[in-house]
Amino acid sequence: MNEPSLNFLDCDHAGSQPGTHRMAYWSHGNPHHEHVIVCVHGLSRQGRDFDELAKRLIGADGMRCRVVAVDVAGRGMSEWLCDPALYQVPQYAADLVTLLFALQGQGARMVDWVGTSMGGLIGIAVSAQTALTPALKMLAPRKLVLNDVGPVVQWSALQRIKDYIGADLRFATEQEAIDAMWKISTSFGPHTPEQWRALCLPMIRPDGKQFKLHYDPAIAVPIRAATRDTAAQGEALLWQLYDAIKSQTLLVRGKESDLISQETAHHMQTRGPRAKLVEFAGVGHAPTLVQDDQVDAVEAFLFA
Repeated sequence: MNEPSLNFLDCDHAGSQPGTHRMAYWSHGNPHHEHVIVCVHGLSRQGRDFDELAKRLIGADGMRCRVVAVDVAGRGMSEWLCDPALYQVPQYAADLVTLLFALQGQGARMVDWVGTSMGGLIGIAVSAQTALTPALKMLAPRKLVLNDVGPVVQWSALQRIKDYIGADLRFATEQEAIDAMWKISTSFGPHTPEQWRALCLPMIRPDGKQFKLHYDPAIAVPIRAATRDTAAQGEALLWQLYDAIKSQTLLVRGKESDLISQETAHHMQTRGPRAKLVEFAGVGHAPTLVQDDQVDAVEAFLFA
């Protein structure tokens, strides 16, 4: 597959704080195709996570659709935010609405969404906002894939994430960094060494004679500030947003996931957009969408 092209977009800071930041996104396939699939990664990841999925979705000739994979603010090739308090879903959702407007200007007429973990939460916010706002309805995703996430994030999983997110680590070699990432990511399920290396290399940046991870350590600030009370308030709001979604929705879940419970998955099947559920054995949080069976499920849903 040809390498995706790297693009940038200026986005406004959310709230009353003036200023802009530059968000990066990777474009796969025909850059003028009217069918665009927007892919948004998890908390500490970046847009190149979707390279394998994009390869399948755009087709052998690259003309089946366009895939746009975002580096959310503070990650990958996107700029870091000056205020760590902005590293939250409202800012990310505002950035993605800005991207949807830009894609519409580039010829997009039908948009689908694939969101892993945090990217799914952003997808819930954007799908609800575009469904509820008349001026934005033309930007509403037609189909929404929520990868191992829902309105309820298990408190124990949040505590696990707090233990590693934001650590400003340095590594002597690329392989040392790859091995360190595997230690905190075994829940992703089995991967060949080649698959894991391909997922990890975009996560690593040179730092003098050493290597470091690609993201701003300050993305951890809002996560570490979360309490049970604020988490409960967030869940109530997310259920309201989920119930407002009009998009056809697929929930992908690792059967051993500690982030989204079976109970939450059941409720997501019976309310709001009544998500279709597909689960993968031997996988926790979160499926990486590089294994054939996971890609098959997403592809079948998007192109049914």
